[in-house]
Amino acid sequence: MRYYVVSDVHGYYTQMKSALEKAGFFSDDTPHKLIMLGDIFDRGHEAKQVQQFVLEQMEQDRVILIRGNHEDLFVELVTVDGGLPYSHHKSNGTYDTALQLTGFDPVMASIRNYDFADAAKNTPFYKKIIPAMLDYFETEHYVFTHAWVPSISNRDKSYSYIASWREADEAHWAQARWFNGIDAAQTADEEKTIVCGHWHTSYGHRKYENKGSEFGDDADFAPYYGPGVIAIDACTAHSGMVNCLVIDD
Repeated sequence: MRYYVVSDVHGYYTQMKSALEKAGFFSDDTPHKLIMLGDIFDRGHEAKQVQQFVLEQMEQDRVILIRGNHEDLFVELVTVDGGLPYSHHKSNGTYDTALQLTGFDPVMASIRNYDFADAAKNTPFYKKIIPAMLDYFETEHYVFTHAWVPSISNRDKSYSYIASWREADEAHWAQARWFNGIDAAQTADEEKTIVCGHWHTSYGHRKYENKGSEFGDDADFAPYYGPGVIAIDACTAHSGMVNCLVIDD
């Protein structure tokens, strides 16, 4: 099977479509699927277009969806917080996504926050897309996940690998969706290559390859290939691009 892999699209439909077109996803006549490694919304202003695209791929059974930390934030906003946009919902773009998908005006969303939350719960994103998301997807040689697999996060910002990560509960997966997979890979002992997003690839190029800066003009947002890891988050809001990895496995 051929897999086209994107991550952290963050509501940038135009950039995602361009990357998929360039990679050959739409013209490929061999068996293939799209893998989206989470964080499909929050940042860009094309949430409705991304939502419609994902729904179409789901209907055709052409997509595998992985849950990211921003999906968790959306659920938190409309359930735990009742639609009230605390500072982290605004800074992370979650509130703006909910406004885009529901069509609510910010003023009315604030006044009628429970109606706003109910409207968000009735979106295809909440009702169909999030429930279809997996913590990880595995092939013969690869593991696809959002940020990293459940591990021990140490005080010195290093990570300790846990061989039994496949048995982790939801709480540990929720924590893992915030990890820096580029750093975690340095001490991992996983037989398969882990393909992840969440952390901008320029970080890996700068820290481990001494190549460019993280966000300067010389920053490299191409996929980062490290020991046992391929990281593909291009930090689209900054770089204006989406990475698309093509894997046959």
